[in-house]
Amino acid sequence: MSDLAVSPAPPPPAAAARMRDTAEAFEASFLAQMLKPMFEGLSTDGPFGGGEAEGTWRGFMIEAMARQTVRAGGVGLADQVVAQMLKMQEQAQ
Repeated sequence: MSDLAVSPAPPPPAAAARMRDTAEAFEASFLAQMLKPMFEGLSTDGPFGGGEAEGTWRGFMIEAMARQTVRAGGVGLADQVVAQMLKMQEQAQ
């Protein structure tokens, strides 16, 4: 018998894809929360301001910016979340 530890089997592709999607959604939510204060002090008045509509839709714009940032590679948070999810799954087995 060998003293080498048997490495756990990787999750099925569908489960791995769900983990990745969940991790990316978490990263996008985190980024949106971090971006929100950057836009709170901006005025929507003036000749190029969006008025009330800009203030109303700003949250959607921030969420879209966060999702696009994640699609472009993100800040690495999703990678860390996936690694922790895999580690937790290994411990459960």
